[in-house]
Amino acid sequence: MATSTFNGPVVSQNGFIAGHQVTAAANAINATATATAAQVATGYITSTSAATTAITLPTGTLLGAALSAVQGTSFDLYIDNTAGASAVSIVAAVNGILSTAGVDSAASFGDLTVAAGVTGLARYTIMFSSATAYVFTRTA
Repeated sequence: MATSTFNGPVVSQNGFIAGHQVTAAANAINATATATAAQVATGYITSTSAATTAITLPTGTLLGAALSAVQGTSFDLYIDNTAGASAVSIVAAVNGILSTAGVDSAASFGDLTVAAGVTGLARYTIMFSSATAYVFTRTA
């Protein structure tokens, strides 16, 4: 089997891509803000804030365009708050909603708070129901 190398996010439009994402540069959000679609599209956001920080995800329209998403596109977003001194909260945006699993199991799949310090890592899986709307679930 041949090996392929990609630079940037890889989007599967009708299948599953195993493995993990690697980004060349961290996208720091160190104060309450809305993440840009470009920041989220890298798959990796860091926070080192001493103050509680809320990161609002981009709209479904903006994120869908950045990822060339179609119905069925799936994408992982990692939040790294290991160097932060306060919690980071993830906030839903227009056309970006917490999945049913997240609502039904709020303490795990719906956990929108990323602790500070050594346990301050989270992975959210974003799944598009159309080119402009997505649901997200905490998966780690």
